[in-house]
Order: sequence, then C-alpha cells, then structure tokens
Amino acid sequence: MEKIASLKHKVVIITGGTRGIGFAAVQGFLRSGAKVAMLGSRKETVDHALDLLKKENPNYPVQGYYPDLNSEQEVQHLLEEVEKDLGSVDILINNAGISDAKSIYEYDDEHFSKVMQLNVDAVFRMIRMCAPIMKKKGKGAIVNTSSMVSLYAQRSGSAYPTSKFAINGLTKSLARELGKDGIRVNAVAPGIIETDMVKELDERIIQAMASQIPLQRIGQPEDIAHAMMYLASDMASFVNGAILSVDGGFVG
Repeated sequence: MEKIASLKHKVVIITGGTRGIGFAAVQGFLRSGAKVAMLGSRKETVDHALDLLKKENPNYPVQGYYPDLNSEQEVQHLLEEVEKDLGSVDILINNAGISDAKSIYEYDDEHFSKVMQLNVDAVFRMIRMCAPIMKKKGKGAIVNTSSMVSLYAQRSGSAYPTSKFAINGLTKSLARELGKDGIRVNAVAPGIIETDMVKELDERIIQAMASQIPLQRIGQPEDIAHAMMYLASDMASFVNGAILSVDGGFVG
C-alpha cells in the first residue's frame, strides 16, 4: 500500500475498523504514519484486531475502543479518550454499518430502525461531535462509507439502500455547510468487495459476480481503503461533496 505523506501524524478515527474494509483502512493509515483510533462493536473483536496489528508492527500508534455509537454520552467519552491517548481528531472515517436483505413482507418497524440507527444516525452523531474539534483546527476530513446500491438500489433489504441514499445526501449537504470551516466531507461507494461474507460464497457465484464487472474481478478491501486515504489526504484538498464509486465500473 502506497504511503501518503500528508497523513503522517494525523489522528484518525475509524468506525467499523476491526475487519474487512475498515481493517484495511486502519492498516493503510498506520502504514502512512497516522495515529489511529480503531472502533469496533465488541471488546473481543477489537482485541483480536489489535493483536494482528501489533504482530505486523508493535510500534504502531493505534488504540482500540468499542463505544455504543448510538449513545451520545459514550461517543463524548470516546472523543475524550482519543484526545488523551492520541490527540484531537483530524480525520473521521465512518465505516461502521450493517447490510440487510429482508423482504418488505418480513420487515417490522424495529428492524428498519435498527438499520437506520447504525447506518445513518450514528454517522450523523459522529460527524456532529467531531466537527467542532476540526473547526477549532481550521481543517479536517470526513469520509463516509456509502455503497453502489445508493446509486441504483437493490432487490430486497430496502432499509440498506435507503440508509446509503441518506448517507449520500448527508455527505453532500455537510460538504456545503462545513467547507467554510475547512472541513471536507466525501464518501466512498464500494462495489462488490471480497469481504468475509463474499469469501464464504461458492466460487462459481463469485466468478458470476466478477463477470458482470468491466475489470473482470471483485474488489479487495484495500481498493476501498486506498480511496478513503486519498479523500482524507491533502491530495484531495479540492475534493468536497464527492461520492466516489469504487466498483470496477459496475455502475455505469
């Protein structure tokens, strides 16, 4: 993974950072010299991810946390802990989220709300509470994880594309609002990525998915991590409000 000089010594918070795309992003920012607050949903997953990182480089400046992102009090405590451990936040990567595949006939209000709470409410909360810190510095970068289904939806699990459509709207709106404070807000829209869930599929299914992509392969977590790092870096200093598709050309 290429190092990006402007990320060195930056304090980065990455939600959903213990596996898949989030873990690849944690590795990428650390390899570029950033200090990373890696967030996960449970202590066990955070500890496991930390062990992997320390085996790669015992001197990595990384700390693990597992707050409830739907609790304002816990997020406030998190930011205080991050500042004490690493410094005040420069970059926020909102990657935590859950997918969904339920039919509308199987939905209830509670399930729909559960998806929206993590995929939208928690993202808004993290931005709302990090933005004042970045404003004081006069500079900051926020990167949200959207999805290719935010651009054309999917056949079932309507809560998921709905949440990602909302992320696109939040990204574009806050880019306009926060730009004057030196804070850029962008999003990455991943395509089909080789996460743990995809790896469990039959090889024939994977090949069938790859055949629909112009580049004739499915994406790797590092492909998305690279895009996140670019948008967070000074290389993207005039990029604001973008929804960057990283899908091999799947969405035309």
